[in-house]
Amino acid sequence: MLQVSRKFEYGLHAVTYLATKGQNRVVTVKEMADDIGFSQEFLSKAMQSLKRAGLATSVQGVKGGYMLGRTTAEITVADIAIAIEGKPHIVHCGVEAGSCEIFSSCTHRGYMNKLQEKIQDLLAQTTIHSLVQQITQ
Repeated sequence: MLQVSRKFEYGLHAVTYLATKGQNRVVTVKEMADDIGFSQEFLSKAMQSLKRAGLATSVQGVKGGYMLGRTTAEITVADIAIAIEGKPHIVHCGVEAGSCEIFSSCTHRGYMNKLQEKIQDLLAQTTIHSLVQQITQ
């Protein structure tokens, strides 16, 4: 069935974790990994992707680490998914034209495209702010 990647999970947890610590608080990857319970090495790779996308910023030096690159209301789950995995897709024909041998005769393409659209809409409508609110209730 449909499943998100582990790297996406790491990215989502990391951004949510940073959000719970406050907009301007710098947090090390070690602290995040220890508190969340993730591999520091794998979390570090996810953080690099988030930094490249502007969702996190890094602070160098002894008291260095990461902090959010935008407000929690400006970051959506879709932003994280795209930063980590690129544009999400369910089936190959949605990514690469000609990647499916039955593309022209596929009877399920319309349904799969609609499903993909609904998933993308949900990801785009869900902000980190709303996720943090759910956590703290």
